[in-house]
Amino acid sequence: MYNCLLVDDERLARSELKRLLKAHPQCLIAAEAQSGEEALQHLVNSSIDLVFLDIQMPGLTGLQLAEHIPAGTQFIFCTAFNSFALDAFELNAVDYLLKPIAPERLAKALQKLRPPSDSATVHYLAAQHGILLKFGDSQRVVRLDDISRFESIGNHAAVYTPYGKSFIHSSLAKIEQKLDPALFFKASRADILRISAISHIEPAIADGGLIAVLQDGQQVDVSRRQAQQLKQQFSAF
Repeated sequence: MYNCLLVDDERLARSELKRLLKAHPQCLIAAEAQSGEEALQHLVNSSIDLVFLDIQMPGLTGLQLAEHIPAGTQFIFCTAFNSFALDAFELNAVDYLLKPIAPERLAKALQKLRPPSDSATVHYLAAQHGILLKFGDSQRVVRLDDISRFESIGNHAAVYTPYGKSFIHSSLAKIEQKLDPALFFKASRADILRISAISHIEPAIADGGLIAVLQDGQQVDVSRRQAQQLKQQFSAF
């Protein structure tokens, strides 16, 4: 059984999805939300295995909400717009369904789900885990705790190390799933930082976010929505 959360600002859209899900008894509707902010409360206070979420909603959009969904929780986008599909899959969505949702298309999406038991257990890589990276004509094993930053560049990620910058063929969303949130922090949709590599934090004048200054001098923008969470990383009391 999957405990499901339905997120859509339109009541009729939620009702239609509930009707379609009646054909799939493995999906138990645990909660509904009409905004991204309301959905976050359910994710914090309830045990949710699967989220169906719209993209264009007032306030927190579906794409922004997806950045805050716990790593072990699966999610499927349900939207009337096909222009966000690339962004959705970069966030590691299970699937991207266009409204009106066809029953057979929903069934195919549900076939892609991991078992709920797998969703509940997340195994992170150890800080000493080595990654084989290429620097020029040579290759080197670099430990995770030597990596200061992962930066999304198209369908690759730049990896910043004491030995220079390398690249791996992986999305930032897939990398994030393997990283311990106690050691790494997602600063924005484009960057993941090693927390211990952050030297200090400065305000970003433009948008109310922050700038994280790393020990090697790099300056990385922290989105406004992630700014408060970053401050909490350094709050002991």
